[in-house]
Amino acid sequence: MVTDFVCTYAKMLVNYPDDVKVTQNQLDDNFYEIVIIANNKDVGKLIGKNGNMINAIKTILNGCKAKDGNAYKIQVIAK
Repeated sequence: MVTDFVCTYAKMLVNYPDDVKVTQNQLDDNFYEIVIIANNKDVGKLIGKNGNMINAIKTILNGCKAKDGNAYKIQVIAK
């Protein structure tokens, strides 16, 4: 559910939506790492000015934490 949302949201922000891939890795019992892999030219759009865009995504994931009890870490990687 969370991975699908992040993937859909990230694809709406970038110029090359076909290059966006989102994976989820379980680091601990209730701790997950979500990795957004995007085109090198789109990484800046995903992070945003002063990190505002990635912080907005993190805020939404914190809301998911309240619902399902899982904590999430998000990372953006250039392809």
